[in-house]
Amino acid sequence: MASAIIGLQFGDEGKGKVIDLLSPDFTHIVRAQGGNNAGHSVIANGKEYHFHLIPSGVLYSHTKCYLGAGVVIDPEGLEKELLQLEKDRINIEGRLFISKYAHVVFPFHKILDKANELKKNSSIGTTGKGIGPCYTDRAARVGMRVADLLDEAVFEKMAKALLENKNKQLAMLGCDLLDAKAFYVTCEYYKKLLKPFACDIEQKIFYNIDPSKVLLEGAQGTFLDGLYGTYPFVTSSNTCMAGVCLGSGFPPRAIKEVIGVVKAYTTRVGNGFLVTEFEDVEKSILGDNSSAREKGTTTGRDRRMGWLDLVMLRYAIRLNGVTSLALTKLDILDHLEKIKICTSYEIGGVHSEIFPASTTELESSKPVYEILDGWMSSTKECKEQDDLPEKALNYLARIEEFCEVPIKIVSVGPEREKVIRSCDLTKRKISV
Repeated sequence: MASAIIGLQFGDEGKGKVIDLLSPDFTHIVRAQGGNNAGHSVIANGKEYHFHLIPSGVLYSHTKCYLGAGVVIDPEGLEKELLQLEKDRINIEGRLFISKYAHVVFPFHKILDKANELKKNSSIGTTGKGIGPCYTDRAARVGMRVADLLDEAVFEKMAKALLENKNKQLAMLGCDLLDAKAFYVTCEYYKKLLKPFACDIEQKIFYNIDPSKVLLEGAQGTFLDGLYGTYPFVTSSNTCMAGVCLGSGFPPRAIKEVIGVVKAYTTRVGNGFLVTEFEDVEKSILGDNSSAREKGTTTGRDRRMGWLDLVMLRYAIRLNGVTSLALTKLDILDHLEKIKICTSYEIGGVHSEIFPASTTELESSKPVYEILDGWMSSTKECKEQDDLPEKALNYLARIEEFCEVPIKIVSVGPEREKVIRSCDLTKRKISV
């Protein structure tokens, strides 16, 4: 039975580190959805690595990495990562496989992405990587899959129709039209790049491997999900566990463990609802974005920050069928005298523990906080649960009590070794 990693907030929860931590126990690391609009960061052996498409488990030489059918492949972005891995002397020969069902991101997708964003009255805060337009083409049944790109007969038919379709869209947006010759040259370059990795992974490989050695990697976070996220400020793919099953080709009954990754507070890149966002007087409470390590891996933009929201966290846990939690960046709270956690919302004068679907209700929601004592000491050198300060354990125990799911992993720094595994707070009573 396989295991899965899911982000429970707005992305940037630290999934990359958790995947890196668990990868030694697995052989097959499968990315299920999204594109290079997502980013994972890992610090190993004093070096920082950034991944946008290739699973971060690639750092271990024994692993094989897969980009599933739900991933949209930007060949140019992929090539950059491949070149960086080569520069870092990480051999991926025979270790990277791309589903032929995956759709391809073309340059015109990026042009349309940026043009559409400029045209809107209210920006969603897209990364401009062309991910949304590529998924739009998939839904409209006009997109090109890796299988189509590599099948000459199919490609010839689709390429002509794509050019006509996209030039109409570009003309309506006032953009320069595509040059047919340049487009075909680009496609030949994409074919050459993708062909060595393209594979019927869902049948040729997945049917012949031990599922217990499979780690499914979710991208972004639950509240960016196209269905269940803070619509319309969402991404174009399904970032929940159901989307991971669909995008990887693994059925739900083949998955035994779902590890939900949550930051010790809440952050978000770009626009959209953030109920527990710090008030003006609180905005420097965690230091600036650089000291708190809160800059987007993909965009470089500052992340908005706020207190931990247990209302949305518990909803995400239930929605994804989470079996345990990995809590990251506990160390960022080390210096705080008091720490707030949101346990309900006030909506129209009424307290609610339900995360609202209504944008009106979400926009008007006011966080209702519990205030816990901070521990005012460093956790960065803690290697075991018992090394943590008493009040840090209280913080973790309160989260676990509210969410009714055990916290098994706690990260206390960006480096690979700064982590506490095998936590067990089940018998602990919260000290007040």
